Amino acid sequence: MNVEMKHPARPTRRGRVIALHCSGAGAGEWRALAEALARRHDIEAPEHYGYESTEMWSGEHAFTLADEASRAIALIGASAGQVHLVGHSYGGAVALHAALARPDRIASIALYEPSVFHLLGQMGAMGALALAQIARVAERVYRGVLSGDYRGAAAGFVDYWNGPGAWHAMRPSAQNALIRWAPKGPLEFRAVLENPTPASAYRALNAPVLILRGENALLPSRLIAESLSQLLPAARLTVVAGAAHMGPLTHAGEVCALISRHIAAADEGRAAALAALASARPNARLFLSRTEQPERRI
Repeated sequence: MNVEMKHPARPTRRGRVIALHCSGAGAGEWRALAEALARRHDIEAPEHYGYESTEMWSGEHAFTLADEASRAIALIGASAGQVHLVGHSYGGAVALHAALARPDRIASIALYEPSVFHLLGQMGAMGALALAQIARVAERVYRGVLSGDYRGAAAGFVDYWNGPGAWHAMRPSAQNALIRWAPKGPLEFRAVLENPTPASAYRALNAPVLILRGENALLPSRLIAESLSQLLPAARLTVVAGAAHMGPLTHAGEVCALISRHIAAADEGRAAALAALASARPNARLFLSRTEQPERRI
């Protein structure tokens, strides 16, 4: 489903935000962000394959991050102007892939603990340790799905990211939603772990990027956040106090405020650049009119 807030009075020119949810969640993850941005932006939150509003992956070939990013890329292509991309965890990895596919159409990017796990293998001993952690979580999900123990697969996934006992503390409805997600889990892990994008490719993204991580982020997320903040030319890293991996839900107010300010600053920067370009054009035309006159000989 798309998250879109309707209001009676709207500016005639509105920005567009594409927000991509984390594993096991859905478009509703970004409802608070839609409310925070409602005065000036329309937000779309396309769901990944196998979620409430979408079909399961067709299985026509081995699943990749490019397959998951295809919806976001299509939305970018259908937009009249540049768009702002937002992503959390798995959605952050999808957002980065979409941005690399359409770099000239991106106004800004905001990522909360993006799961670009393939970068961990390029970070030395600490990266190898973090990658081993993620591989163990993925293996537990794989085994649970193959054996039919979807509940066990979902429980191990939740307890890794949120701490022991987190699964048992969840409402039954939330547990059931994650149990339904479990068969998709191996595809998502495969997509991010086998992502062939080299680290150097991210240097091509010149749009302003906000990297967010929780104060209590786990080792893989900490390393990735720090690495991306150095790889991306216009990135800055912000730590959300008291938050962990699910900060966009547990600390929604603060996370949405940070993202909203980032998007507003990007809009202001772009407007200022366009105004400067427009004011320079008359002088440029005058210069050209003078220099392009036929040479006069005396």
